[in-house]
Amino acid sequence: MMYPYMTLSDETEITHSQVFEEDGVKKVEVYFERPTESGFDSARCQLPSYKWLMRKGYSDQEIKTFEQLLHSNAHLLYRYGASGGIHIA
Repeated sequence: MMYPYMTLSDETEITHSQVFEEDGVKKVEVYFERPTESGFDSARCQLPSYKWLMRKGYSDQEIKTFEQLLHSNAHLLYRYGASGGIHIA
């Protein structure tokens, strides 16, 4: 299950997985996707290792910006991933 997290000003949609356990480590995967004229730019990062599993179309600078965002928001992504996404009244 994927949960919406936020939309950036360049139309990049950020979504995240539920928390899952692999090799005794709780993990969350975060997806970045932005529409383009020919499809989508996309990237996927796994927490807590901050390992990029896939990236297509995003520049190195954009990936660095995403890494900063992930470091600042990891605690929230884990919280929302454990509770079924953001619950807004």
